[in-house]
Amino acid sequence: MRTAWFKSWGWIYRPVSWQGVVLIVLALLFCVQVFVAVDRSSHSVTDTLYGVFPYLVCCLGLLNWIAGKASR
Repeated sequence: MRTAWFKSWGWIYRPVSWQGVVLIVLALLFCVQVFVAVDRSSHSVTDTLYGVFPYLVCCLGLLNWIAGKASR
């Protein structure tokens, strides 16, 4: 029997096991690392947003896909 890592909560998923929490923490750490790296070399807020956007969308899209596959 498979245990669910996430539970559907409206349009998003919330973690219900330690594996889900670990995935959320790893995704957040990755997003923060990308933000700091991009912001270091950007000249404006718009540069930061344009630089961060592709990484955040891919990361959060992958997290949403995994949560959808590992949910109840």
